Amino acid sequence: MIPFVDLKAQYLSIKEEVDRAVLDTLASTQFVLGKEVAAFEELFADYTQCRYALGVNSGTSALHLALLAAGVGRGDEVITTPHTFIATVSAIDYTGARPVFADIDPVSFTIDPAQIEAMITPRTKAIIPVHLYGQPAEMDAIMAIARKHGLVVIEDAAQAHGAEYKGRRVGSIGDLGCFSFYPGKNLGAYGEGGAVTTNNPELARTVRMLRDWGAERRYHHDLKGFNYRMEGIQGAILRVKMGYIEQWTELRRAAAARYDVLLAPMGVRTPTALPDRRHVYHIYAIRDTRRDELQAYLHEHGVSTGIHYPIPVHMQKAFAELGYQAGDFPQAEAAAAEVLSLPMFPELTAEQQQAVVNAMQGWMQQITAIAS
Repeated sequence: MIPFVDLKAQYLSIKEEVDRAVLDTLASTQFVLGKEVAAFEELFADYTQCRYALGVNSGTSALHLALLAAGVGRGDEVITTPHTFIATVSAIDYTGARPVFADIDPVSFTIDPAQIEAMITPRTKAIIPVHLYGQPAEMDAIMAIARKHGLVVIEDAAQAHGAEYKGRRVGSIGDLGCFSFYPGKNLGAYGEGGAVTTNNPELARTVRMLRDWGAERRYHHDLKGFNYRMEGIQGAILRVKMGYIEQWTELRRAAAARYDVLLAPMGVRTPTALPDRRHVYHIYAIRDTRRDELQAYLHEHGVSTGIHYPIPVHMQKAFAELGYQAGDFPQAEAAAAEVLSLPMFPELTAEQQQAVVNAMQGWMQQITAIAS
């Protein structure tokens, strides 16, 4: 079976460094925050072209704290996309604000700026564009809308470490950026982890306090905060991995380019690499109206795949109270019915990719035979 992602292959390639970093952290007994987290934060801030990076315990926590630091709370509205992982919307809900959706652009899978302005009301406080699959959203247009209406922009960059929009790293363009280090991400911890990035010192100070019980000094709690601190071991692992992220990113991009070439003769709807953006291919999502049948066939023929995501958030039972209906966001709904994520990870070999393509060719030959 060709795996959808192979975490073991990556670990084995850096095992000696990771093991040493973990053992050093254990010996130091700095298990929560500490010098390893601080060292990682410095590296990640530099990598994202930001002044500050604050390590937290998950990407969801990063979104929650970014919203709170931006002053989002009960009675406010936050505009985002329905074609995303539910954490984007859940973080809005945690603050007491109301999620409001705008449809996606079908080429980039990211929020369509042309749909945003009509959703703005006197209660709107922020916009969360999601750089989905590693593709940056159309940030110039989003920032122009936000500045026109006095809104905060929080980038959900959970799938887009190292992605660029017109030469600028995602996470540095809006007021705040949010990253996930879930193990399968382009930069993954060996457990949960996340970070908030910003160039604003006051926002950084607030996030730093909120992640650690609202305190700058122990037992002096100026804010109602949370236990959202990054563990020392995760900081140590991520610090090691920072030395490889660009290499791994280019391997992903090379694998995506190889898929593009191999799949082109078959007429497969492959991801679009937009000319003004650096796509980092956390996910390589193709589209097919017979997606479920194709996925079943590939599984039977030794290819693991994923669906990101099969149900748009506005149609999830958990958010039924928002009152949206099927048909409200046709582009997001069409994508949810058609996208299929092929195996994608830095260690993916050309032989494995050829096997994936061979299986897809077998599927197409089968449906052609049935149709005839």
